[in-house]
Amino acid sequence: MNTELYLKIKEKIHNVDCIVIGAGAGLSTAAGVNYGTKDFKKLFPELVERYGFSDMYTSSFYDFDTEEERWSYWAKHINYLCIGMKATNIYQDLFKLMKDKDYFVLTTNVDRQFLKAGFDEKKVFEVQGALTKIQCARTCHNKLYDNEKLIKEMLKEDKECKIPTRLIPKCPICGGKMDINLRKDGFFVEDDNWYEHNLAFEKFINDHKNKKILFLELGAGFNTPSIIRYPFEALTYNLKEAYLIRINNQCAFVPNEIKEKALEVQDDIANVIKNLLS
Repeated sequence: MNTELYLKIKEKIHNVDCIVIGAGAGLSTAAGVNYGTKDFKKLFPELVERYGFSDMYTSSFYDFDTEEERWSYWAKHINYLCIGMKATNIYQDLFKLMKDKDYFVLTTNVDRQFLKAGFDEKKVFEVQGALTKIQCARTCHNKLYDNEKLIKEMLKEDKECKIPTRLIPKCPICGGKMDINLRKDGFFVEDDNWYEHNLAFEKFINDHKNKKILFLELGAGFNTPSIIRYPFEALTYNLKEAYLIRINNQCAFVPNEIKEKALEVQDDIANVIKNLLS
């Protein structure tokens, strides 16, 4: 990316009244959080050998024969991505750029990287859930539970890709299965905290609708475009002082209707953020 484009991005970030960050899977991929086949085989050879898994994303959809096996897998998944992993350089650099700004974060990522990097929890809306929370698999009640202590116990007693039956979590209300709080079906729990953040996001937009507002979109593609990509386009179009910077390594294009109010940046997100700090 040329120097002129970097200067334009810096100018926009510096001169706006507030910034709304929209972070999709592309940001975590650029940060190395969503790792590929090579790293997976090195980290989890037992899963490759037993199930033929090749990466953490596709393996998360596997239909395990038993709950003992399913939770053994998820314990490894969650421990690596959330419990054992610190904030990556990209997220730390992004926080340095934003810490003194009036910001709000809307993200579909479930790895908690924003919180680890220092972003204010009240200003980070994790729309699709978080790996560190579990819920009733059939949503018999609207509450989430922290799973870190349980995950560590599972890992300690894991043998041959199975955990002891006594460690399988059960819903404290109905006695049924528990699941990770991820939006993957019609049983996703949106607890009180989820609704509070949803209202906080709406309030942030409403409070700044007449100000210079920058929508900084990072790696939001077409997996769930209705959460970040399409709303950011609509808000940019409808709000007089709004501007959109879309940074995406593959699909940075914007609709013709907002071409004059947007900047398309087709480049590696990590490279862009690093250069903005220089």
